[in-house]
Amino acid sequence: MNFDIAIIGGGPAGYTAAERAGANGLKAVLFEKKAIGGVCLNEGCIPTKTLLYSAKILDSIKNASKYGVFAESPSFDLSKIMSRKDKTVKMLTGGVKMTVNSYGVTIVEKEAFVEGEENGLIRIVCDGEAYFVKYLLVCTGSDTVIPPIPGLAEVDYWTSKEALEIKELPKTLVIIGGGVIGMEFASFFNSMGVKVHIVEMMPEILGVMDKETSGMLRTEYTKRGVSFYLDTKVVEVKPDRVVIEKGGKASAIETDKILLSVGRKANLSNVGLEQLNIELHRNGVKVDEHLLTTHPRVYACGDITGYSLLAHTAIREAEVAINHILGVEDRMNYDCVPGIVYTNPEMAGVGKTEEELIKLGLPYRVTKLPMAYSGRFVAENEQGNGLCKLIQDEEGKIIGCHMLGNPASELIVIAGIAIQRGYTLEEFQKTVFPHPTVGEIYHEVMF
Repeated sequence: MNFDIAIIGGGPAGYTAAERAGANGLKAVLFEKKAIGGVCLNEGCIPTKTLLYSAKILDSIKNASKYGVFAESPSFDLSKIMSRKDKTVKMLTGGVKMTVNSYGVTIVEKEAFVEGEENGLIRIVCDGEAYFVKYLLVCTGSDTVIPPIPGLAEVDYWTSKEALEIKELPKTLVIIGGGVIGMEFASFFNSMGVKVHIVEMMPEILGVMDKETSGMLRTEYTKRGVSFYLDTKVVEVKPDRVVIEKGGKASAIETDKILLSVGRKANLSNVGLEQLNIELHRNGVKVDEHLLTTHPRVYACGDITGYSLLAHTAIREAEVAINHILGVEDRMNYDCVPGIVYTNPEMAGVGKTEEELIKLGLPYRVTKLPMAYSGRFVAENEQGNGLCKLIQDEEGKIIGCHMLGNPASELIVIAGIAIQRGYTLEEFQKTVFPHPTVGEIYHEVMF
C-alpha cells in the first residue's frame, strides 16, 4: 500500500490531480467517500446547468413570436427534465471515473483519514487499511453553510442538494441569499412559473461581482416577476413564511418553500490535517502560489483553501500542484479566474472590479458599450441590451472585464487570456474577431 501520492477528495481538483499524476508516471491513489465528481458533477455545476438549459429552451419557446416563430401553449414535464439531469450526471461521472482509471490510478470509494507520519512517509487510513505516501493532496471540498436562523431547525427547507431532487414545483419560493447559486435557482424556478422572492443582506446581489452588471441582471429579473429584498435580514422562519427585517422594520413573506443559499465553507472535519500540523487561515487551509501547505509534502486544492470556491479554479490549482511535485515551473494566478452566473441572460466577470479598485485607491479607466453594438447579438437577442465593460490600469493594461448578455460564459475567457498575458488595450485591439459574432463586442468596446 505504498504510493507516490494520495489524493483525498474526488471532485474537480481531485480527479484532475489524479489524471495528471497518473499520466506523468506517479503511482497515485484517489479516495472519495461519496461519488467521483464531487459536489460539482453530482450536486452543483452540472445538474444545475442541465436544468437551466431546459429552462432556457422553455424561455425561448415562450418568446418565439418575437422572431416570427409561433408555438402554441408551450409546456414542460418536470419529471423528464429531472430525469435528463440525472442521466447527464451519470454519464459525466462515469466518464471521469473511466478516465482516471485509464491512467492507472487506484480509486478507493471510502472515507480516508490522515493519521500522521511514519518512516518519512505520510500515513493514511481507509476502511482499516493503511496507505503510505510521499505526497498528499487534500481536496475535500466544501459544505453548505447553515446559518443559525431561529425556527430553521423546525422547517423542511431546501439547500441546493434538495432543490436538485424535486418531484414537484412549489407555487412560491423564498431564496435566502442572492449569490450565484441563489440567482441560478431563481432563474430556473422563475422560468418554471414559480413566484420567487430573494432575500439578501448586502446592498446588491452577487457579492463581490461587478455591481453595474449585477444591478442590470437584478432589474431584468424584477421585470420577470422575481421580488428582491436587499439590505434585508432574515430574523425567523416558519413553515409557511419568512420573517424579514429592514431598517428596523419587520415584515413577512408567505411561501410554500424555503431555499437556503448563503454560501459554502471549507470541509476541514474528519480529514486529520491536525496530525501534520497543517496551518489554517480563517476560511480554510493556508497554501502558497504552488498550492503547497505549511507541510513540505502536503498540498491543498479547491474549496478547502477557502479562497475561490469554483470548479475551474480547483482544476487549475490541481494542475499547478502536480506540476510543482513534478518539478515543472508553474504557479497559480487568481487574477484571470472567471466568475460566471448561468442565468438567462448570462453574466460573467474576470479580474478586478471597479469597486475593488476604488477600495484599493488605484487609478483605472473604463471603456464599455451595450452588447447591442454587436450585430450578431442584436440578431439573436430581440430587445436585449446587456453590457461589455473593460477595465484598464494607468499603463493601459487590461485588468478586468465584466459582461451581461448571452453567451457571456463563453466570451469571458477571451478577456481572461488578455489579462493573463498582460495585454494592453492597444495589443488586444489587434485580435481579429470573426464577423458576425457576439465576441466582436470586444473589438467595438476598444475603439
